Amino acid sequence: MVRKLGLILPKRDPEATMTKPEPTIHDQTNILPTGRLLIVFSALASALLITFIDQQSIGVVLPTIGEDLNSSATITWAGTSSLIANTAFQVLYGRLSDIFGRKVIIISCLCLLGLGDLLCSFAKTGPQFFAFRGISGVATGGIMALTMMVVSDVTTLESRGKFMGILGSCIGLGNAVGPFISSAFTERVTWRALFWLLCPLAVCSGLVLYLLLPSRKLPPEPLQVKLAKIDYLGVFFSSAGTILLLIPISGIGTQFPASSPMVISMLTLGAFFIVMFVLTEWKFAKLPMFPLRFFRTPALAAMMVQNFLIGLTYYSLLYYLPLFYQTARQMSVIHSALLILPLVLSQSTASIASGAASICNFSRTFPLAGIIVTLIIQGIGLGLTFQPILVAAQAHSEKKDRAVVISSRNFLRSLGGAVGLAVASALFSNTLVDHLPSAPTIPQPIADKIKASVFSVPDLTGLSETQKDLILDTYVKASRSVFYFWVGCISIAWLLMFLIKDRGLQRKEERVAAEQKAETQGRREDEESGSANASGDERVPLRDEKGSDQDVVTSTGNAERS
Repeated sequence: MVRKLGLILPKRDPEATMTKPEPTIHDQTNILPTGRLLIVFSALASALLITFIDQQSIGVVLPTIGEDLNSSATITWAGTSSLIANTAFQVLYGRLSDIFGRKVIIISCLCLLGLGDLLCSFAKTGPQFFAFRGISGVATGGIMALTMMVVSDVTTLESRGKFMGILGSCIGLGNAVGPFISSAFTERVTWRALFWLLCPLAVCSGLVLYLLLPSRKLPPEPLQVKLAKIDYLGVFFSSAGTILLLIPISGIGTQFPASSPMVISMLTLGAFFIVMFVLTEWKFAKLPMFPLRFFRTPALAAMMVQNFLIGLTYYSLLYYLPLFYQTARQMSVIHSALLILPLVLSQSTASIASGAASICNFSRTFPLAGIIVTLIIQGIGLGLTFQPILVAAQAHSEKKDRAVVISSRNFLRSLGGAVGLAVASALFSNTLVDHLPSAPTIPQPIADKIKASVFSVPDLTGLSETQKDLILDTYVKASRSVFYFWVGCISIAWLLMFLIKDRGLQRKEERVAAEQKAETQGRREDEESGSANASGDERVPLRDEKGSDQDVVTSTGNAERS
């Protein structure tokens, strides 16, 4: 009776009941002709180059900045604060660019970078400098993510790997020249001059992109609608959780005891906020900035974890190698910058693992040629890993997720870098304090001074050769504890590669569409073949211009071959 009255309800799709609809995301694909593409790409590459010069230039001059600001014991927070800010906000940029457009966000980030660098140049205390580096970190995270998003918008997936590789070379160039620029300013003028240079460069880069970068006009929406799409809870939980976890990890053992109430409470709150972030992205966010559906695909999940582990190793490597050179090897700032070149100019996970294992042999007497060869191996591994993972991740995801795949990948890499710096700081400082000889082996005032400023170059004036060797060997032990940590992380990343399969450069939805089209075409051909047989016709194969066989119907029903 109910069926006759037409009251039968349509069947409900169980998938639809489980998945909440996301707000509309407008496609910003804008494939450019070659000439225009080269101009736009050059502007984007320049912005990325400035970003990495800013990010990697201070590593070799941190001891000098720490002494100038009377913050030698905590100066590594200059790197950690930048990476924490970079990490906390990077995951948001994918959705912000989806909502407001790529061009607006990347230009805003470049202007913010200029402001952060200007403030850094006038910092008077360590905490001020750390806060201003945090502002720069927020900006650099956006520029890195948006550059890759725009390149993805203006290129095809097949040609994207080539352009991403060129961006990778800009990253390597920025990492290479940054330490030289900063060390030259530090030795000839002042470290503050570095930021006086970077500030106008960042602003000028923003102006160039404003004039040259085409923007695809998005459908008009009220500002309230755009603001309502932002995942505010996700932003709060991710940033709060990241900060509360990394602060105690970085300072355990040197700045506060591991069992102190502050450490326990911060770690507990940080873990709680991270759990809430995951829950928010999974159940409550209308437009999640970190979609957990990525982890349903084993290959994509493996690539995301690899990014975390590689970022963990890479960023701490750039900070702690100069520290090793200047403390254990007693090298100058310029020489420590020179010895970063083999790594960043040569930037395969197996290659990274072999290089990471070799670095554990570094000692005060290890030949410089051996150090250079080891870093070249690591650099090649990094160069063959960063960009292919990004292109592969996009190939394994849907087109609508292009921006969030990039921001999520960069978020995990930066999170790995922040965690790596924090853990490396704790390992280095605790190992140094635990193994440093005490009186009467070395004078107690000198031991106390070293423990108070573990990240500064030790003053060995007035000590005997035996005492100097004991102190410098302790710095080698502290550095090796960090090196062993890197080896373990990269070994795990290497094992994860067995979960990744090469499926070409077609996205998932493109493969499905191609399979459906082939199936429909085959069904149609079968129907036509049956119809031809019923009418007494025969089909014979005919070679087309590509050399493949085609069926041709003859009017007589006889088989003909041409």
